[in-house]
Amino acid sequence: MELQKLDRYAKALIKEAGRKIRQSFSSKLAIESKADANDLVTNIDKEIEQFFIKHIRHDFEGHFILGEEGFGDRLTNLDGYVWMLDPIDGTMNFIHQQRNFAISLGIYKDGIGVLGYIYDVIHDELYSAQKGQGAYLNDEPIPLLESTTISEAIIGMNASWVVPNSYIENEGLVRLVKDVRGIRSYGSAALELAYVATGRIDAYMSMRLSPWDVAGGVVIAQEVGAVATNLNGQPLKLLGQDTFLVARKSLHDTLIEKYIILK
Repeated sequence: MELQKLDRYAKALIKEAGRKIRQSFSSKLAIESKADANDLVTNIDKEIEQFFIKHIRHDFEGHFILGEEGFGDRLTNLDGYVWMLDPIDGTMNFIHQQRNFAISLGIYKDGIGVLGYIYDVIHDELYSAQKGQGAYLNDEPIPLLESTTISEAIIGMNASWVVPNSYIENEGLVRLVKDVRGIRSYGSAALELAYVATGRIDAYMSMRLSPWDVAGGVVIAQEVGAVATNLNGQPLKLLGQDTFLVARKSLHDTLIEKYIILK
């Protein structure tokens, strides 16, 4: 009953946050850079995170919050309930396109993901999952993922990793591009996780992601049989940045063994 109560509450909060984001389209954005010129944040990112935090702190005393914009808690462990929130995942898309972004939320208990949500605000698509209870898109069950092969796969990957870089051997990714059916990049880790979970793409990888980028999507993807690890095949770090790979089970090990060589 506790998780069901949390689930209803989280969905209502997410939908209200989505309405606030859509209403913001008619107003002028205040845009700032964070770590670099392409790492952007807007006043809406901040306002939506503060909206979540205000309600969570009021209604769930003792729960903790990890939020991208820094208004939550500074944690050294994942004891108890921790809400991992990205109020707008895909801020650059939000600014330039007013689409291809999502609210990402994962609720973890003692380090285990128990509830996960990705809300495509523009398309009104809410992906959700409760651990052990399957995954859903707008409350309709998402089928388990079937096996596929590299030659039939569509992979979500930023094209910048295919050129020489300081993170990964690009020759392996050049081979991957040649061997797969297609490559896609949507600019939102949350949406790419949702697309893996629904079979729209077959895997997604990234060099640097934070817990709030993937916390909700990992719960959803695992409920349909996807495998999520870092690019070494190890469990994800949820208190700092890490590399990331989520894929159909039939592809996961092949991608790591044949194509991914970290520097």
